[in-house]
Amino acid sequence: MNKVSKEVLLLNLAKRVKQLRKEKGVTQEEALFDTGIQFSRIEQGKRDIQLSTLNSLCDYFEIELKAFFE
Repeated sequence: MNKVSKEVLLLNLAKRVKQLRKEKGVTQEEALFDTGIQFSRIEQGKRDIQLSTLNSLCDYFEIELKAFFE
């Protein structure tokens, strides 16, 4: 099994969060106001998040956790 680097994982996370935010039609500032989550650092691939934060993001985007990875 190939090991994926932390940097690659964070960049993939960043791309997915940005994609979902844009599909929702909100700015980073609006998303921060709505959730209390700092999207800018996540979308830059500079912040590793906890599972609970990922779950909160999924709630905000109205998707199931497994759909985040599709």
